[in-house]
Amino acid sequence: MPDFVYDKKVYYNPVEFAMDRIGGTWKMPILWRLREKTLRYSDLKKELPHITHKMLSSVLRSLEREGFITRTVHPVVPPKVEYALTARGKKAIPIIEAIRKYGAGLMKEFGVKEQR
Repeated sequence: MPDFVYDKKVYYNPVEFAMDRIGGTWKMPILWRLREKTLRYSDLKKELPHITHKMLSSVLRSLEREGFITRTVHPVVPPKVEYALTARGKKAIPIIEAIRKYGAGLMKEFGVKEQR
């Protein structure tokens, strides 16, 4: 496949492009948690205790900007903000599920025990 440019960045293949959209430490875990229900910011923070507030805000903005999630602000005091998957976000869930299964298999092969 020939190189291509998107948003001033050169990509060499579609996998690299896709991983730039949903890869990294936090994007897939956030999308995974939104797969079945809409969540508030505080719910996401509780589900991902190791993420900082700054990183959570940044990743949520990125996922929203790229069309994977929607952000709904309800005009109440204090403000209620909810996040939900879009159609694009829902299309990523089977991919994330496959990666999770593959990762679990690799963990088993390498003798890594899942910590709870």
